[in-house]
Amino acid sequence: MCMKIAIDARVLMDPQYSGVPEYVYNLISSLVAIDQQNEYLLFYNSAHQVTLPNFNTPNLRYIGRQIPNKFLNYGLFKVLGYPTIEKLIGEPVDLWFMPHLNFIAKKSVTKSILTVHDLSFLRYPEFFSMRKNIWHRAINAKALVNSFDKVVAVSEQTKRDLIDLTGVASEKISVIYGAASAEFKVIAKDDRALQSTKQKFNLPARFILSLGTIEPRKNLLALIKAYESMRAQNPDLADVQLIIAGGSGWNSAAIYKAIATSPYRQDIKLLGYVDRSDKVALYNLASVLAFPSLYEGFGIPPLEAMACGCPVVASWGTSLAEVIGEAGLLIDPYDINDLSAALTQVLQNNALADQLSRLGGLQAAKFSWQRSAEAYLELFKISQ
Repeated sequence: MCMKIAIDARVLMDPQYSGVPEYVYNLISSLVAIDQQNEYLLFYNSAHQVTLPNFNTPNLRYIGRQIPNKFLNYGLFKVLGYPTIEKLIGEPVDLWFMPHLNFIAKKSVTKSILTVHDLSFLRYPEFFSMRKNIWHRAINAKALVNSFDKVVAVSEQTKRDLIDLTGVASEKISVIYGAASAEFKVIAKDDRALQSTKQKFNLPARFILSLGTIEPRKNLLALIKAYESMRAQNPDLADVQLIIAGGSGWNSAAIYKAIATSPYRQDIKLLGYVDRSDKVALYNLASVLAFPSLYEGFGIPPLEAMACGCPVVASWGTSLAEVIGEAGLLIDPYDINDLSAALTQVLQNNALADQLSRLGGLQAAKFSWQRSAEAYLELFKISQ
């Protein structure tokens, strides 16, 4: 039976894709690639002109409204509980799918599915600004999650957090992993694009790569200290630089200060936000990805790195062990010596680096957006 599926596409209005927006873009792209039967309606709202991705398929269309977001979220959805999403869409739908937590008002008669990427704001509110914490409290994640018929968790860790922190019933939760996009793959070292990125950022032959938003949760202070310890103890690694790629996030002043005052500051480079093509090249050029994050609901960068043949050193906690398996070195993110030793191992032991590169490729191949989309499509069907 053909279904009309409405999807909350508000996260796709972000001009710079990473994390959740990238997840949603890849998921929708994969859904419409394998499903030509159902009709997809993508809802967005903005009082200003926005650029949205073109999925180039006849069974998908956008439905937009031009209500100021603060008024819609806090005044209408939060206080009045009106208009419902069904009213805003303006036509009957069989299923309402929200791929991320957000403000909403909906009719209970419409079947609904919600994807939760992580509950770090409940587990570690200190990782977020006051403004973000107020936003999260206003959403009321516990009530929101329990108002949906089905909930998708992006990892077993997120499923455990959902049960512990929101009280949602285990049987309502399906775990569906994300994946690295197809463009994340091993590229020949003499490839023109790789050499272009290397020249663009003036990259050395060997470097440790850190990729993600510059914020406390990513544990960059520990990475900088671990890099300093590694350099101090290993003169043979004097040519290895630390390359940090990612946009500036909340409460990042201490991180920038640590870089500016580091005895190895000349070898620590900040690239800022990098586009997708440069990300692929950086993974292929890097000697190792360092990802000592304190909390991740899933963790796409290690998966992207492994798909590109880059060895990974990452935290053993939260979901990262699920993603990496035995294909990377897992460390205690609170132990700087552990992180420093793991990075040193990879950089000094070529056989280990080659083994991690091979195992990482095999591990990354276990995840695919097609399989993710197929799992979602099956969930859509049984939700009717």
